[in-house]
Amino acid sequence: MFVVQAVIGVFVMMTLLWLCSIYLNNVSIVDNFWGMGFVLVVWILASQSDALYTRDYLLILLVTLWGTRLSVYLMQRNYGKKEDYRYQEFRERYGRERYWWFSYFQVFLLQGALILIISLPFYGIFKKTVSDELNFIDYLGILIWVIGFVFESVGDYQLASFKKDPNNKGKLLTSGLWRYTRHPNYFGDAAVWWGYGLIAIASGAYWYSLGALLMTYLILKISGVSLLEKSLSVKKPGYEDYMNSTNSFIPWIPKRK
Repeated sequence: MFVVQAVIGVFVMMTLLWLCSIYLNNVSIVDNFWGMGFVLVVWILASQSDALYTRDYLLILLVTLWGTRLSVYLMQRNYGKKEDYRYQEFRERYGRERYWWFSYFQVFLLQGALILIISLPFYGIFKKTVSDELNFIDYLGILIWVIGFVFESVGDYQLASFKKDPNNKGKLLTSGLWRYTRHPNYFGDAAVWWGYGLIAIASGAYWYSLGALLMTYLILKISGVSLLEKSLSVKKPGYEDYMNSTNSFIPWIPKRK
């Protein structure tokens, strides 16, 4: 029953965001609330559970920290900017006169459905946890989550600081965490989700960890690394050299030129 409540909560959230996007004529606002969608799910699941244990409280804490930070960062980054080019292209492709309602299905309900599916580890943890005991896999999951959170948050901070300096316009960020991976924030995001997946496995909810696999696939092949690589290889001078010396995803020591 608590899964039904999560579906209703996400549906209401996405519908309200869609209405706001019509008023603002900006579909990009949906991206700002991606992280908060998972926070909403985990709190709804917690509120509907008969009992909460140490693992449940741990999950609530980790998801709330991750989702809130991500949404606040995106809100600050996107404040005052025009609609993202991806959604502008969709408007042209599907017709500006009808995109106001078409976006409800193509963007908002689709992202809502993805949030609910990717949240599989959360369902498993709340369902399978029956004691306050944590095991080795729990602690391994926490370690992976911490590594991911550091890479994602520090990577975002370093990129934002780099872009603030007008002297860096048109240049590539190749220092800090960006020296070891071309996408530290995406690597961090995936690691965070494998942290949740491992905690789900620790609870005995083995197949529920597939949510982490889906998130990793989306990051690598759909909306993250591959999409950005295509754009940067064309727009950024010197990006091919950067590609030859620095790993795309998993951090590693840069290759000598």
